[in-house]
Amino acid sequence: MLESSKAAEGCRSVWHRWCMEQRVSLITLAVADVDASKRFYLDGLGWSPYLDAPGEVVMIQVGQHLVLSLWDAGHFEDEVGSRMRGDGVPPITLAHNVSSNEEVDEILSLAAKIGADPVMPAQEREWGGYSGYFADPDGYRWEIAHAPGELGDLVVPT
Repeated sequence: MLESSKAAEGCRSVWHRWCMEQRVSLITLAVADVDASKRFYLDGLGWSPYLDAPGEVVMIQVGQHLVLSLWDAGHFEDEVGSRMRGDGVPPITLAHNVSSNEEVDEILSLAAKIGADPVMPAQEREWGGYSGYFADPDGYRWEIAHAPGELGDLVVPT
């Protein structure tokens, strides 16, 4: 167990009512066109919706207790506030880790076939893994990675 996991366990067992559980439930991305996002994620990547409110939001269960929410940018701003505007890359990346370099290449190829912007081809990384990036219709960067070792064991289902 990593040190941070030990610290979190101690927090839950001693000060449980004062600690927030170490977990993310939803990742929400403000998108310019919900229909384009649906075509990309559902039709292109082959994912299934958990909830689909046409023109407003599509939610996709991406883990046992994790949902990716693709929310219309206008509705997002009504509730959350103004989005950052201007040139550059959105200040977030999403990662999908797999168990081999070949799987990285296959998924990046699929993304290119469905119209994703191939931001960076897969390559050996300084940190010991292999990864590449594509962008979805709103420019959000997805890293497709093979990270051998303890982190890879943690995030890749077996």
